[in-house]
Amino acid sequence: MRAGSLNIRRAIHDTIPVMTGYVVLGIGFGILLSTKGYDALWAFATGIMIYSGTMQFVCIDMFTGGTGLLSAAGTALMVSARHVFYGISMSERWRNIHGLKKAYMIYALTDETYSLVCESDDEDYCFWVSLLDQSYWVTGGVIGALLGEVLPFDTRGIDFALTALFVSICVEQWLNSENHYPAIIGLTSSVLCLMIFGAGNFLIPAMIAITVMLFALRGKIDV
Repeated sequence: MRAGSLNIRRAIHDTIPVMTGYVVLGIGFGILLSTKGYDALWAFATGIMIYSGTMQFVCIDMFTGGTGLLSAAGTALMVSARHVFYGISMSERWRNIHGLKKAYMIYALTDETYSLVCESDDEDYCFWVSLLDQSYWVTGGVIGALLGEVLPFDTRGIDFALTALFVSICVEQWLNSENHYPAIIGLTSSVLCLMIFGAGNFLIPAMIAITVMLFALRGKIDV
């Protein structure tokens, strides 16, 4: 069997847990989007061009509230700042990959995709994981938007689904890891920055604090 086929099969197998989460969350996003008057084409377009679950939920209020471009750009930076560090951490591993393929793989580094590709040096496997994960999210969003157009839904609390996913991922990583320094550093830095800077401005300072602490304690973390 060709290596490419093996990589696709492995990627499909490894992304099944991501698929279950992305499709369900995508459906929730699509339903919420449709209740604001936006159809499945908008769900498809945002899934392709924005591809950030958190930011897409935030964008729903931006669409309806007439948010300016500068404010939208600043919000996107704060919400998705962690993805910058994902790309930096993969720069050395992907140094021999070039062109649009590399650009797409960097663009597609969501939290769940990163957790899979950071464990592999195989270029094709990483590409297929990235492509499959995005296809799950886009599919879920389109399905949700179509359902929202024909079925009545009470959308109260549906936007909490993304928070629930992050909590479940954090708990799973805590249970499967013997070294809890990164989780403790992330939690402590975030809480302190939240208390100091407030809910609207804590994200970037928290990311900076986490990065500094991880570098400072990398000896203990690598043990």
